[in-house]
Amino acid sequence: MRCRLPRRSLAALRAGAVALTVAMSVAVVGGTTSAAPAKASSVTSVQKDGRTWHLKVYSAAMDQEITVDVQRPVDESTPAPNLWMLNGLDGGEGTASWKAQTDALQFLADKQVNVIQPIGGRGTYYTDWQKPDPKLGVNMWKTFFTEELPPLLDSTLNSTGLNALAGLSTSGTSVLQLAEAKPGLWKGVAAYSGCAQIADPAGKQFVKFSTETWAGGDTKNMYGPDDSPLWAENDPVINAEKLRGTQLYISSGSGIPVMEDVQYYLSSAPGVTGAINLTLGVVIEAAVNGCTANLKNKLDSLGIPATYQFNPVGTHYWPYWEEALHKSWPMLAASMQIQA
Repeated sequence: MRCRLPRRSLAALRAGAVALTVAMSVAVVGGTTSAAPAKASSVTSVQKDGRTWHLKVYSAAMDQEITVDVQRPVDESTPAPNLWMLNGLDGGEGTASWKAQTDALQFLADKQVNVIQPIGGRGTYYTDWQKPDPKLGVNMWKTFFTEELPPLLDSTLNSTGLNALAGLSTSGTSVLQLAEAKPGLWKGVAAYSGCAQIADPAGKQFVKFSTETWAGGDTKNMYGPDDSPLWAENDPVINAEKLRGTQLYISSGSGIPVMEDVQYYLSSAPGVTGAINLTLGVVIEAAVNGCTANLKNKLDSLGIPATYQFNPVGTHYWPYWEEALHKSWPMLAASMQIQA
């Protein structure tokens, strides 16, 4: 004997079955096509080589692993602050690095400080690019440096949570931009031979020379066309008010070469190339000196104090930045509340 359901109950049963089928279909489709949960930024590995720790840090913003080398403090049993040292135009991927060109690591070896050396980001100015670049890839360095990396360093290194920041040449611009992007994150900032103006025609050409001519990228993917407001939004001089409360050390040379400069350029590259490099070193440093003077004028007008080192001579190369690091160290140490 068959049991017949009332027509209304049968209709309800069919409707429920359809609803269940749709729900299951959505669940299956969603499970196969929806994006997986975002992977969080993290330290993925730590390789220890004496007092040097080689960190691999996954950046969610860039979806890639970044190498961060750390020279640990003289007393690793006690928490220490972090001194971030940004490299030159090649991002430390080649020889334009503090490690390769200066005595910075030896100078800081007896100090109670973690020396943080990110590797990568050649030609990017360590900023957030608006679009992926065919040559330089996805670049969200400002987000990585201001949001992702600091808490990971603090937990991995058991640091004090105090930070200072130093950079030279292109990264001498970047350290000012980063300090303005996250006021208070870095208590002290040292900028050596960095052009602080990027929104005026001369400043844009300086950025384009570095990013486009040298590194092969396209600044339209960075800040957009020349009339984009992003140039002004990332100009350290225009946004100098955001440096208030940060201890500052700012240096540059006049561009006038001394004999050691001439010998360096002519011996480091043969023939005409050496002479061209010398000319570039003179012209770039003279231009940077003008940018630095304009930054000083803006900071002075705002009543924001800074320590300045205007060398009467000097071109755009490493011995001057090594000297500037030594001279700025007392300020950097004080900002991190440690002894120089």
